[in-house]
Amino acid sequence: MPQISQLAATYQGQIFWLLLTFGFVFLVVGRGMVPRVQKTIDGRDGRISGDLTAAKAARDAADAAEENWRQGDQAARERAQAVLADARARAAKATEVRLAQAGAEQHDRLAAREADIRAAAQRAGAEIEAVAAEAARDIAQRVAGISVSNEEAQVAVRRLNTGVAAHG
Repeated sequence: MPQISQLAATYQGQIFWLLLTFGFVFLVVGRGMVPRVQKTIDGRDGRISGDLTAAKAARDAADAAEENWRQGDQAARERAQAVLADARARAAKATEVRLAQAGAEQHDRLAAREADIRAAAQRAGAEIEAVAAEAARDIAQRVAGISVSNEEAQVAVRRLNTGVAAHG
């Protein structure tokens, strides 16, 4: 068969051009394109790591702010209880009418402080939720390249917060 005998004559030339072509492709892709792609991937990994570190720092700051608020809340409650106890002790020494009047005043003050505490708790919760929504929006943008509106991020944080509260 003449085709088989021609194969032996052109075999070496075909192998030479095959090796030359693959060598050229290796140099172009392996030495030129792969390092650029790897550099891009490494840069992206660095940005993601930085974003995650920033998000963790924001979460830690929010946790610290919450803990400070709780301590302040407890101190305010203790002060309110101390004021109430002192007023009751003084009122016990006074007449029965003055006792009733002082008790009513202290009760109103305590209710106002508790209302202030509830308002402060709501403000702190809203601030924490806003920080979490902003961090979630930034992470979604940087990590996944998804543009998320503030409202969507806030809804997601509220939904997550509600789910955590329901499970906790």
